[in-house]
Amino acid sequence: MKVTIDGQEIEVAPGTTILQAARMIGGESVPPAMCYYSKLKGTGGKCRCCLVDVTKGSEADPRPMPKLMASCVTGCQDGMEIASKSSDRVKEARNAVTEFLLINHPLDCPVCDQAGECDLQNLSFEHGKLQQRFIEEKRTFEPENIGPHIQLHMNRCIVCQRCVEVADQLTDGRVHGVLNRGDHSQISTCVSAAIDNEFSGNMIDVCPVGALTDKTFRFKSRVWFNKPFNAHRECTTPGCCGKTTVWMFGNEIQRVTARKDEFHEVEDFICNTCRFDKKDLADWVIEGPRKFEKDSVINQNNYTRKLEKVEIATEKGILLGRDIDRKKISMAEIDYNEKIDGNLIDSKKNG
Repeated sequence: MKVTIDGQEIEVAPGTTILQAARMIGGESVPPAMCYYSKLKGTGGKCRCCLVDVTKGSEADPRPMPKLMASCVTGCQDGMEIASKSSDRVKEARNAVTEFLLINHPLDCPVCDQAGECDLQNLSFEHGKLQQRFIEEKRTFEPENIGPHIQLHMNRCIVCQRCVEVADQLTDGRVHGVLNRGDHSQISTCVSAAIDNEFSGNMIDVCPVGALTDKTFRFKSRVWFNKPFNAHRECTTPGCCGKTTVWMFGNEIQRVTARKDEFHEVEDFICNTCRFDKKDLADWVIEGPRKFEKDSVINQNNYTRKLEKVEIATEKGILLGRDIDRKKISMAEIDYNEKIDGNLIDSKKNG
């Protein structure tokens, strides 16, 4: 089948969704996604961030679809034409969805551990508004202890339910889920501190906001201050690939995460032993620095980039100063028995 997205044609297999086809093309035509996760079955269709305008249904039925469609759950048809980035309707809809998601989301990016890796930050940067029309009191929740490794910040949650799907598909028994309905919906457990499964730490990696954070990394550092390296170890836990990204500050491993692709999705899930217990350099085989494929605050002045030397064409004396001034600054160039002005010290006059 052939589909066209923003004027770019691509051939896809039957059963491919519009979002998957857009990711094959890449670039700015890829719709944002907060709930869809390609590595998890049954995700998508909840956040409405990935809405697109289907301007031509198919070759058999060329009529456009009257409503915007969620690209993550809409299958491609032969001859289908889609407008994503190029549609004003889509842009307006994404602006509205972003405003809706930010209604109850607190403005605590300065203290949030997810800052710099937050999909909601990226979404609001492109589609957010400077002013908010919501004047009512924001929804708040009491702090809750859900386990020894994960810190739950329910005030930040957008109820994408990725963490619920991870627990359903990776763990032996899910002990948390979505409680209540409507604007009272929240992620919680029936019993406090109940989440202790060996693969529960993957909930942190799939969370698109700062609702689930690593207790061992809590308030330690910002991600752009760390240097991420791909590393691996021989893990004996069944189901764990042992391939991770270690985030280092100097020679200290401050946190360990699963490796992610350009769409911030985990390539292979890892166990809690690799994630929380192995923080020694001797535990890992370092493969090399991790390269980022997607624009991020981490990319700014990143050590993996080749930085060009900046040269300013001006007079020598303006930037470098006079030779005598540079000698005064560099005290190592002045003899012990010599004054700054170049004359020898007179013991009778100067002591």
